[in-house]
Amino acid sequence: MVYSYRNVLNGFAAMLTPEEVTSLQDKEGIISVRPRQLLDAQTTHSTNFLGLHQNLGFWEKSNYGKGMIIGVLDSGITPDHPSFHDEGVAPPPARWKGKCEFNFTACNNKLIGARYFHEFGNGTPLDENGHGTHTSSTAAGNFVEGANFLGLASGTASGMAPLAHVAMYKVCNASLICSESDILAAIDAAIEDGVDVLSFSIGKNSTNFWSEVVALGGFTAMQKGILVSCSAGNAGPIPGSVFNGAPWLLTVGASTTDRKLRVTIRLGDGKEINGESAFQPKDFSETPLPLIFPGTNISDPTAAFCNAESLKNIDVKGKVVLCLSGGKITRIGKGSFVKDAGGAGMILMNSEPLGFTILADPHVLPAAHVSYADGLKIKAYINSTSKPQATFLFKGTIFGDDHAPAVAGFSGRGPNLASPGILKPDIIGPGVNILAAWPKSIENNTDTKSTFNLLSGTSMSCPHVSGIATLVKSAHPDWSPAAIKSAIMTTADLVNLGEKPIEDERGVPADFFATGAGHVNPLRASDPGLIYDIQPEDYVPYLCGLNYSNRAVSMFVLRKVNCSSAIPEAELNYPSFSIALGLEAQTYTRTVTNVGEAVLSYVVEIVPPQGVDVRVDPPLLNFSELNQKKAYQVTFSRSSTSTINATFVQGYLRWTSSKHFVRSPIVVTLE
Repeated sequence: MVYSYRNVLNGFAAMLTPEEVTSLQDKEGIISVRPRQLLDAQTTHSTNFLGLHQNLGFWEKSNYGKGMIIGVLDSGITPDHPSFHDEGVAPPPARWKGKCEFNFTACNNKLIGARYFHEFGNGTPLDENGHGTHTSSTAAGNFVEGANFLGLASGTASGMAPLAHVAMYKVCNASLICSESDILAAIDAAIEDGVDVLSFSIGKNSTNFWSEVVALGGFTAMQKGILVSCSAGNAGPIPGSVFNGAPWLLTVGASTTDRKLRVTIRLGDGKEINGESAFQPKDFSETPLPLIFPGTNISDPTAAFCNAESLKNIDVKGKVVLCLSGGKITRIGKGSFVKDAGGAGMILMNSEPLGFTILADPHVLPAAHVSYADGLKIKAYINSTSKPQATFLFKGTIFGDDHAPAVAGFSGRGPNLASPGILKPDIIGPGVNILAAWPKSIENNTDTKSTFNLLSGTSMSCPHVSGIATLVKSAHPDWSPAAIKSAIMTTADLVNLGEKPIEDERGVPADFFATGAGHVNPLRASDPGLIYDIQPEDYVPYLCGLNYSNRAVSMFVLRKVNCSSAIPEAELNYPSFSIALGLEAQTYTRTVTNVGEAVLSYVVEIVPPQGVDVRVDPPLLNFSELNQKKAYQVTFSRSSTSTINATFVQGYLRWTSSKHFVRSPIVVTLE
């Protein structure tokens, strides 16, 4: 016996032989027996970027998350990191029942719990990778002045909920492999320990929820009033690549911020192209150097990726080398090979799927990471002259990119394969070049030592929104997980700093399969006006509507279920719409709850998807008291006058009062 679960399942995890599995499957009362699977784990400026400022506004009103407990499932934590000091943090609330399982140090008022789960554990919750330390500090790290990364991105670092408590549940090993049995045991423990929010930067793609431990365990946590925030996965921009698509989970995609670690490449013809790097030597000469591209070696198709073998056959000494990202070599590894071969610098060109999503890495030599489009310009320049040249202008930390936020190329995309009628991801948040705590000093050809690191991924965007959800719960402790999720979604931003539609990695307006409801806006989320609430029992007819068996649905609700009533996916009281529309009109009901001013009227505004007629009845909602509920119906039908050549179209409906707007995205797949 490995684990006997008390909350998340009526079941256990055990080491069994194939014969024992066969024997168990035949026993009365056994619903399901399956092998455990392995899952993968997927700051100084992002608080300001999101409008959170010390001693002002929402941060102050929410008391910086004081008294809230964020449970993080990850690779462990570094307890003595400055981000987890407890100055200004109150003792944990009386409901806290967790444990601190370090064998060499005690927890404190900030880090109130740390547990490890043993399939991959080393006998301690200590972080063996850095990932868990980074995500925990992003969600709820305390204020740390003078944080930086190799002298860049300097400022006061903090998490989204800097006075909240952190509880770490170590379920991933040093290679960021996470066991299903450990994950369920950790959720089981977190429920008993008394956490308010669970943050998972873990997941996998799936076509059903009953085989997903995050969905199964997250359902029980939601039943207990715990909001569960999850990463959308890093398999984008492929359609259908979104992870953690269950509607009771808050699924977070990744976006850029307006901070850049700027390196400008000056080509021999005088043209300048901007890139990024986290290694910026102060003594680099701007003298032009020869520029080469190993990819012109047709006999070696891998040469463009700058592997060690291909560079042996090319003279790169004293030259700048253009390398393609991808292949089997890491971005920093490519620079190491170039440096070992005598190269003076590297230009790293994005693959086409990543587009304009540029990552700032601590390269081992002068380097610049550029977009796919700019990489093509550099290749064209190389082919245009017999003596191509380039040099680097290191410009440090730059703010104000008005294309931010933009969707990261790697961010998981809908449609939601397990439930196409639920739009996923729900929201996007900062996930590119995020500075947060790291277990050890980072050194790279400089004397600067930093216990902070820059990482990118939906693993970074998830704890941002986990922390924001904690702030909302702190301001509204009686709100359900669905209410908090609704508040975050319906108040999201659809435009960037340049007041134009949020773009994707291609530089074109992003669709709702990339952004979900939009980019998180903490200030507006605290006062949404109306919410779409969902009670745990409301998910039963939804699950039945997915054609799950009675036994499968019972695995979620932990009781016998008879699927006598089922609803279409889009009938769930969700803050967004995702429907497949043929020739027949479809009508769905939504119910909103007034959480703004007691007496207020809302009028509907509709931006219909192209070729789709959208009718809302009634078009006006009058409220006379707080927590009053009002229902409305939305009817979708194909427009008789429009022909379109698209697989899906999008729009939105928005309820607007004199003080609030409450927006729901609409995605219609045309059949």
